[in-house]
Amino acid sequence: MTLANKITLTRIALIPVFVILMWIGGPGCTIAALILFLVTSATDFLDGYIARKYNQVTDFGKFVDPLADKLLVTAALCMFVEQDLISGALVWIILAREFIITSLRTIAALKGQAMAAAWSGKVKTCVQIAGIIVIFLCQIAANGGELTGAAATLCLAAGIVMTLVTLYSGYDYLKRNWALIADGATTKK
Repeated sequence: MTLANKITLTRIALIPVFVILMWIGGPGCTIAALILFLVTSATDFLDGYIARKYNQVTDFGKFVDPLADKLLVTAALCMFVEQDLISGALVWIILAREFIITSLRTIAALKGQAMAAAWSGKVKTCVQIAGIIVIFLCQIAANGGELTGAAATLCLAAGIVMTLVTLYSGYDYLKRNWALIADGATTKK
């Protein structure tokens, strides 16, 4: 197993620890969860860099790396919904895009095609990470209390921006790969 893949698997293994910290809550656990989120997000860039620099790009890594990103972001967003920091409707839209694009990637793989990562997908991931950090900082600033005023507005704005960028990214992927969708929707004789 390559070093890049080991880093990715370590990132996945840390996600349950992240969820437990968020579930326990309180200022100390929230700060620890934020630090763990920052570390695991940074390893996303590290494993990709190592894979490209040392020619360690593998099919396993192509599958597991985006999965690790989605698991981490989903964990944070679901815990934020539980803590009433972000709307469940916004998270549903974000998750729906992820399921749709993952399904499209599966169809492409079954047809022996690779769906290249689009620039909009990379921007989406960065915006989601930034939005999650903003929500964490608002939560920490509230020191375990209820978010009010500017902090509540900032969380809402972060959720809306993440959702809009995610929607655009989904649209971009669908538009770029429409031929794959159209081909799969026709009857074969």
